[in-house]
Amino acid sequence: MSTGDENNRQGIPGTAPGWNQLRVCVLSIKYNIMREMVNKVTFLTNICFMILNNGAFLVQWAILFRLKEDIGGYTFQEIMLLWGICASSYGLAHILFARAFALPELIINGKLDAYLVLPKNVLLGVMTSSTRTSAIGDLAYGLIVACLSGFSVKKMLLFLLFTVTGAVMVTAFAVLLGSLSFWFVRMEIFADQMVNVTISFATYPDGIFKGAVKVLLYFAIPTGMMVYQPVHIMTDFKWKGFFMVPCYAGMLSVAAVVVFYRGLRKYSSGNLMSARV
Repeated sequence: MSTGDENNRQGIPGTAPGWNQLRVCVLSIKYNIMREMVNKVTFLTNICFMILNNGAFLVQWAILFRLKEDIGGYTFQEIMLLWGICASSYGLAHILFARAFALPELIINGKLDAYLVLPKNVLLGVMTSSTRTSAIGDLAYGLIVACLSGFSVKKMLLFLLFTVTGAVMVTAFAVLLGSLSFWFVRMEIFADQMVNVTISFATYPDGIFKGAVKVLLYFAIPTGMMVYQPVHIMTDFKWKGFFMVPCYAGMLSVAAVVVFYRGLRKYSSGNLMSARV
């Protein structure tokens, strides 16, 4: 069975009231988290261990800054902001949209069927159908680090904004790459590697990268706009740079949605007799 235009109409934005779509997604996220909280010991342990794991890396940076005043043009306070934005963006994305990072598997194995029969936006239904418990630890860690790096109302408001834009960027990037699985085989390996590369580069100051690598970090992958530009804005605010971040997030999101729905037209069902409850 192939999904034609009639089946795809269910997944095209605008076929159901926007507020109902949002309400369904919020409820889905709520119940995902509630399911994870059934075993409270495991739930809290995953969060605490993730905070400790991230904190260990920051200790390494603290040791390095005792040997050198700045690294790549960054002070230790700016490194803390870098790690804070990276961790909180990654955490928020995996709390709200964890399934977006498993999109290739759903496409390749024909597991989108369960979402096509639901009376809501297909892409939002997929993205909000799962959450990752440890990601709450990433988000909490990011907020803690942001406070320790020098608390002020302005800085925290900017930090929260950039956490949202960062989460949007990394999710959209994952959806964009994952959607290529509609056309190419084994794209899940490439998509996973590219998302991991995005996060890995985001934990190092951009001053250590030169030439073509730095261009790639700002244009080919979203690391630059996800973390580097926000850190620069928070340390030296400029309106031009400030507006560039949400604009980039918006354009990347539009590209991800367009590619996903173009690919959905080519999707072939796995004929799975299952439904998502």
